[in-house]
Amino acid sequence: MGSPGLRIGPLIPEQDYERLEDCDPEGSQESPLHGEEQQPLLHVPEGLRGSWHHIQNLDSFFTKIYGYHQRNGFACILLEDVFQLGQFVFIVTLTTFLLRCVDYNVLFANQPNNRTRPGLPHSKVTLSDAILPSSHCAQRIRSSPLLVFLLILAAAFWLVQLLRSVCNLFSYWDVQVFYREALHIPPEELSSVPWAEVQSRLLALQRSGGLCVQPRPLTELDVHHRILRYTNYQVALANKGLLPARCALPWGGSAAFLSRGLALNVDLLLFRGPFSLFRGGWELPDAYKRSDQRGALAARWRLTVLLLAAVNLALSPLVLAWQVLHAFYSHAELLRREPGALGARRWSRLARLQLRHFNELPHELRSRLARAYRPAAAFLRAAAPPAPLLALLARQLVFFAGALFAALLVLTVYDEDVLAVEHVLTAMTALGVTVTVARSFLPDEQYQGRSPQLLLQSALAHMHYLPEEPGAAGRASAYRQMARLLQYRAVSLLEELLSPLLTPLFLLFWFRPRALEIIDFFHHFTVDVAGVGDICSFALMDVKRHGHPQWLSEGQTEASQSQRAEDGKTELSLMRFSLVHPQWRPPGHSSKFLGHLRGRVQQDAATWGATSVRSPPTPGVLSDSSSPLPETVLANLLVHPLLPPRDLSPTAPCPAAATASVLASISRISQDPSCVSPGGTRGQKLAQLPELASAEMSLHAIYLHQLHQQQQQELWGEASASSLPRTWASPPQTLSPDEEKPSWSSDGSSPASSPRQQWRTQRTQTLFPRGFRETTDTQKEPGQASSTD
Repeated sequence: MGSPGLRIGPLIPEQDYERLEDCDPEGSQESPLHGEEQQPLLHVPEGLRGSWHHIQNLDSFFTKIYGYHQRNGFACILLEDVFQLGQFVFIVTLTTFLLRCVDYNVLFANQPNNRTRPGLPHSKVTLSDAILPSSHCAQRIRSSPLLVFLLILAAAFWLVQLLRSVCNLFSYWDVQVFYREALHIPPEELSSVPWAEVQSRLLALQRSGGLCVQPRPLTELDVHHRILRYTNYQVALANKGLLPARCALPWGGSAAFLSRGLALNVDLLLFRGPFSLFRGGWELPDAYKRSDQRGALAARWRLTVLLLAAVNLALSPLVLAWQVLHAFYSHAELLRREPGALGARRWSRLARLQLRHFNELPHELRSRLARAYRPAAAFLRAAAPPAPLLALLARQLVFFAGALFAALLVLTVYDEDVLAVEHVLTAMTALGVTVTVARSFLPDEQYQGRSPQLLLQSALAHMHYLPEEPGAAGRASAYRQMARLLQYRAVSLLEELLSPLLTPLFLLFWFRPRALEIIDFFHHFTVDVAGVGDICSFALMDVKRHGHPQWLSEGQTEASQSQRAEDGKTELSLMRFSLVHPQWRPPGHSSKFLGHLRGRVQQDAATWGATSVRSPPTPGVLSDSSSPLPETVLANLLVHPLLPPRDLSPTAPCPAAATASVLASISRISQDPSCVSPGGTRGQKLAQLPELASAEMSLHAIYLHQLHQQQQQELWGEASASSLPRTWASPPQTLSPDEEKPSWSSDGSSPASSPRQQWRTQRTQTLFPRGFRETTDTQKEPGQASSTD
């Protein structure tokens, strides 16, 4: 099976690099000319001047403002850096000490005493007997040239990190002064001020003429574009299939790989490295904005990838040794205290990339995934494929290992000298780990009676993206996809340990062959926004440019098949950002989409109210003081499931109408804050508004997925009614000469092996297989029937 490749294809229209005078295409704001300096400077009036009054890099400034808030102030940042530097010194020192300064023959009682120390021997071995004198220890260290070389490298790396930390601390000290004098937030009050309030004060300072000199007012979206300039590109790369790296498995299927080391290398190749595309700045070089140099740029990027892979390969033994040491020191005590800790699940790096919205800050993503963890983990337990034979073997293993452990435990309670017998403690530890591992294969009874579909809907309320297919095969696929997102901690640890060995291979065999695709991606999906610089065009959340007609933007988007954001990413990101930032004014086309969505919600809510005997929860029920508002809303929704049955009668109301009814009630509450916690104080009401936006977004995610599911069922129904004996795909069509040109194939292969042609065979390996498949036919004329499913 071939690699998925980029989901853009050879049919992307040839277009030049674009410049946007404003985020709103219909706006009338003026912008600097191309030859003028476009980077705004930070200007602070008299009385607020400090060392920040002339900032050249606003990306770094806004990022540090955000980092200062999220890292809880200067004191915490200072201590965190000091502890990280001290931890490095401790690991290197302890490892060197254990290797060269301990006499293990004495420690293991293989000889009576340490003959390097004067004095009479004694029968009981102490730690001082096993530790070599300092002179002998230093001599053993100097006798190993390799160890001396490694210690010199470690010292050089530590000095570089120290210099970097000192420079960052000076910057964060200036940021602290800015918080105190310009934003009027003293350090002692920082923990009680949410980021939304900090951002609001930043925008208010700019509106008063005290921040950025820009051709138009600074908006919430501008701040996010500067903080998340590179992150939005990564999210778009994942949406188009270039991230994460994948490899075929011998037994079928594919595995995704995105370790911390590989992510760092991608960041160096694309954004912050000395030979990267952006080179750590805010502007893409002019060469990447012209299509006539794409071949030369791709060849140069291949060479850069090759050199970086060679460096990774040369450093892999050192990095692997460090990974093993760090993992051992970090997890040894945890495993002794909780042997089953490695069997717990955690969100993978893949999940944090694929489930992320455009313009979503890290703390917002962490909060959302934290809410989704419990229902997602419960779904994996409830939907786990039955394995009666494995469960039977696990029960027997638990019994025998537990019995041996109990016998040894009784003996040690009777006489503690039993622990002095060789390997008894090791055997008890191994038996305890065996019991813990075997118990993980036993079915969890408390989840056997719960509906996996309801648990999946509950997870969708916070994940906003759903791996689901109809039927038993779809449930198995959803389980596999969810298991990739919420992986075992042991699997995550293994990926990080193998990362030094696998990263050079993925650089050579995944990224290097896709050099032309990556260059074309940045050429076609980069726009210049006045006062902000070059950003990913998907980050504008423009439905007209990147909307998908299967996600309620039909008739409003002009995006070709290659320009659409998959999985409803544009629509869901736009909805989330508009709910979290109610003061933000979206561009014209995006505003039109939001209005259309609200109108559809009201229409479906009215349909549900006219045809159903069930009524949505009232504001009084929703604002029950015994629990937080959004949790109560979602509890009402999930206790009374709104997912429609698979077989719907033609006269039944819209499948999403029930969700729309609850959503309409939530929208009325959000428009009237007095309905939130009636009788509460103003501070309590304001504190609940962000939670209300979170609940409203959760319901919008369920609603959009239900509309999308309904549309897919209609398409599948049309396909089943057709008499053509073929799978759900359009028949092959004759391509024009331009369409036959494999412009997205970096290895010069024919269109049949281009990434666009690989979509159909690879789509089942993507995150959300159902409803996101694209066919291999060419674009249709407006009057031609659609063939996407």
